[in-house]
Parts: sequence; C-alpha cells; structure tokens
Amino acid sequence: MTSKDTLTLLACQIQIPPTATTAARDHHLADTAAKLRAQLSAQNADLVVLPELSSIDYSRSAFDNLDEISEPLDGKSFETWRAVAIEFGVYISYSFARRDASGTYISIAFVTPEGTLAGHYDKLHLCQYGASMEKEYFGAGDHVFTFNINNFTISPIICYDIRIPELARVLTLKHGVDLILHCGAYYRDESFNTWHNFAMSRAMENQIFFLSLNRAGKTWGNSIFCWPWMDENTPAVRFADTDEDFRHVTVAKEQLHEVREKYTFLGDRLADYDALMALQSPS
Repeated sequence: MTSKDTLTLLACQIQIPPTATTAARDHHLADTAAKLRAQLSAQNADLVVLPELSSIDYSRSAFDNLDEISEPLDGKSFETWRAVAIEFGVYISYSFARRDASGTYISIAFVTPEGTLAGHYDKLHLCQYGASMEKEYFGAGDHVFTFNINNFTISPIICYDIRIPELARVLTLKHGVDLILHCGAYYRDESFNTWHNFAMSRAMENQIFFLSLNRAGKTWGNSIFCWPWMDENTPAVRFADTDEDFRHVTVAKEQLHEVREKYTFLGDRLADYDALMALQSPS
C-alpha cells in the first residue's frame, strides 16, 4: 500500500463478453481475475476498481437470464475477488447483479485485503432511456455506503446516479467523501457524449476526486478520471476510446486541501437556499 494520505487506484476499463449463463459468467470472472493478477504483479495498488455490472454483460439477453446469473453477496463474484484481494493485499470494488429475498439490484461490493466484505451499494436511480432498460429488471437501492482507505473517505455511485446532482452533493457535504467511484455501463447512444460533462462538473463543484469508469468495447469505452480542479494545466485523465485500458492513478489529500483553499466556493455557500425569498415582478 502507498503511504497514509495518498491512494493509488488501479482503474480497469475491461471487456465483458456475453454472459447469459453461470458458466459464461464464471469464465469471464476467471479471465478478468487473470488480467488483474498480471496488472498487479507489474504494479500494485491500494484499490482496484471495476465498472458497473463487471461480472455480466449489459444487455437484454443477459437480463432475461437474471434468475440464473444473479448472485447473493457471497456468490461467485465475491469468491473470485476475495482470492485476488488476499493475494495482493488490495481492496477491490466490483459490480454484479445482486439478488436476495427482496429483489434484484445493480450492486457494487467491496472486499478488503483480508478477504472480508466491507459493504455494498445498490444503484439508487435506475435508467430507462436510450439503450437502458433497468426498471424492467431491477429494484432501486435505499442507502449510500462509505468506507476509508489511507485516510480517504470513498463512496460508490453507479452510472445514471451521476445525473442527479443531489447525491454527489450529499456525499460530499454530509458524509465527507473525498473520492467518488462512479462505475458505469455507458453505451454509445444519444446520451453518451454528455456523460463527461457530468463527471467533470461533479468533481469540480464538489472539489473531490471522481473516477468515472466504463467498460471496454466498440460501443463503450472513454472512461475518465477527474481531479478536484481541472484546467489547461491539469487535464482529466482520459482512457482509451474502445480498447481495454488499465490505469494507475495516485491521489493525495494535499491536493484536496490546496484546491479548497484556493477556490473557496464550497465555503462560500449560503446556509439555506430553500429559505431565500422569491421576489416577483408586478403582474
């Protein structure tokens, strides 16, 4: 692990093949684990991050088989990433179709270097436009989740969650989050070209680190890592357009402090915007 107050991420824009059966899902998990072992053997990290539904493909054909390929929290995905986490002493954030007695959810779970489950997050906002059909298959979550690594408070959100600014704001102001892991399955539909604008806005308006991670493929790709301040001298980190891409990114707490001291708009907020008087022009 890196030193306290710095954090190294390994962000994995991975290819995900068709996974309509448990055999296909499990083969994909084993193949991805082998890729991560190779990456971590070359350069270790504190936290490995995988995209939305990293265990299965994002498609109607896969979702039609959720009875077979969805999992409990301690299912095949957990078993796979637990082994890698212990082997390399890393945290791993992964995503899967989670099922329990209450329903099926698009979830992110976190496994610790000791192989324990740190917790999970279920997608709060389900997308139902363009290439997305989530409300037909999944239930919405009811909680946020935060955890701490190297003095960084980290929280996940998933894909469409980014377009609801209140969520990132609450995570920043109420939960003290320093880094948001925004894991997506961004298909190249009519909304694809707007996605980076949302990611950059969430990072800069909240003055936090923001990883927006997509899957690889000819209709996916273009992940982005955003700093708490970006300009011509400090650009975002942009991933490959379509190919698999594994990026190590190191962040430091000092970067957050410097940005918030120089650009004070978080501190300059009013205490209550709902209480502002609304003046109306004469009719």
